[in-house]
Amino acid sequence: MVVNHGGSLNKDYFLSYIKLIKKSRHCSINQAKDITFSFFFQNDEDKYGQNTYSQFLIAYEELKNSK
Repeated sequence: MVVNHGGSLNKDYFLSYIKLIKKSRHCSINQAKDITFSFFFQNDEDKYGQNTYSQFLIAYEELKNSK
């Protein structure tokens, strides 16, 4: 996925992204979160700013609690 460095990404972006990782790698939500953090954020929560990271965490919590 292409990332626009000009603005923050929203929760819906991360809902789709985490679901894609989960489905394509046949892993749990927790594993998909870790993979996303490692691959997308390169283990740096400030890489795309705190708002984007916050939206990522909100999306993860929503997916985790939707079971």
